[in-house]
Formats: sequence, C-alpha cells, structure tokens
Amino acid sequence: MTQLADLKPQHFLWSVEDRVATIRLMRPERKNPLTFDSYAELRDTFRALPYADDVDVVVLAPNGGNFCSGGDVHEIIGPLVAMEMPELLAFTRMTGDLVKAIIACGKPVIAAVDGVCAGAGAILAMAADLRIATPQATCAFLFTRVGLAGADMGACAILPRIIGQGRAAELLYTGRSMKADEGHAWGFWNALHDSDALEAAAAEMARRIAAGPNFAHMMTKTQLNHEWSMGLEQAIEAEAQAQAICMKTQDFARAYHAFAAKQKPVFEGN
Repeated sequence: MTQLADLKPQHFLWSVEDRVATIRLMRPERKNPLTFDSYAELRDTFRALPYADDVDVVVLAPNGGNFCSGGDVHEIIGPLVAMEMPELLAFTRMTGDLVKAIIACGKPVIAAVDGVCAGAGAILAMAADLRIATPQATCAFLFTRVGLAGADMGACAILPRIIGQGRAAELLYTGRSMKADEGHAWGFWNALHDSDALEAAAAEMARRIAAGPNFAHMMTKTQLNHEWSMGLEQAIEAEAQAQAICMKTQDFARAYHAFAAKQKPVFEGN
C-alpha cells in the first residue's frame, strides 16, 4: 500500500483531509481546461488510488466558479489537427485510459460541478459515481460542435446508462448544453445545491461514504461496473461471491457487535 496525501501534482490541485482527496483543475481564468500533461497526470493518479491506504473517497471539485471547459483549444486541439493517425490514436487511448482509471480506482468518486462542464469536463463528471451541481451548472458533450463524434472516452456506453438512450443520443448528436434542472430531472445530477453550499454538500457526502465499510464500497464500485456486461444469472453469482468475501471482513463483525450492543458501528475498512 502507499500514501498519497503528500502527492504534489504539477498539473492540478490536490489535497487530502479526513481520508477524502479533492482534485481541482488549474487555470480558473480559462475555466480549467485539460492539457496533454493534466490528462496523463490525472490518469496516473487514479491508477495509483487502488493502492492508497490513506484515501477512501475522491471529490472532483470546481475552481473559480467553473468545473472544466474541456480540452484546451490551443494546447490540445490545435496540435491534434497537425498529428498523424498513430499519434491521434495514442492520444484518444490516453484520454480513454483516464476514464478507465476512474472506474477501476476502487474508491467512490464524487463530481461537484459549478459553472462550465464541457467536453472532456462533462466526461469527467459522467465517469464519477455520484454527481452534484449548482443551478448555474451547464453540461455539454460538445464533440460534434468541433466536428468530432459523440463517441468519446466512453460516452456512448456510459451516458445512456445514466440518462437513457434517447436523451443521451440527443446530447451527443447536438452537443447542446444540458441545463442543471434538466440534468437533475434526468438523473444525471443526484442533487442540486446553491453555489455557496456545493462544496460543503460534496464534503458531507464524501465524509459519510468514507465513514462506511470501505472494502465493501470497493466491492460495490467493482460490481456496479463489471455487471454492465453480465447476464442476470452471471451478475447474481458475482454478487454472491462478492458478498461472501465481505462477510469475512472485520467490518461485518463490527456491524453485528455494534447492533447487538445498540451502538453505531465504527468501520475501519478491513
């Protein structure tokens, strides 16, 4: 296992408090765009998280009133126009690897979104386990507006599972902005909070999850993602095995003894 609390990334802001890691993209004056370097560093950080024993939950937070404006026009899109196919495929695989790393990190991820959430920023929100936003948040999968397919970083697989096939198709074909109340009604946002309450709400949600049985949370995240491609009988068997494993944890025993003593269990993640 490893410690990530003292991680000092170069291309995004990182902090850990009470076993909750918070990530903020940089350059708020440009609405926090992604660059080649920030993509790679985020991917590598999420790849390290399964081995971190000092982080139980991750919050993707806004910076300067916005979440993320997507790939930087000058630092990413401009250079991509000049690349040949092998370089382009290496780039699109790297961006997809970031989504795969978020999904496979073993920690619940909460996206707290304010202001602009566009392009790859919308993908980051989509890849999170839970999403909350402000009424001012606008989320746009705007790839078609720059001449690209809506099929980017897993959007055609993940977005329909969150909001339904027809709604996802509309957003991916048109690239239009999904308003906050619309996204809440569709189930993309779990809740809406005023701007001055957003981060407190995310922190409270993160603390509540982090106080739970974190080995079991890892199992829940794993099954939520693996069962996409399973049949019902296969999924039920996978859950039987996952739950049997969890029943051998000390947290399961702690919960029983606390219940018997009419106390609240204190979980330790083992």
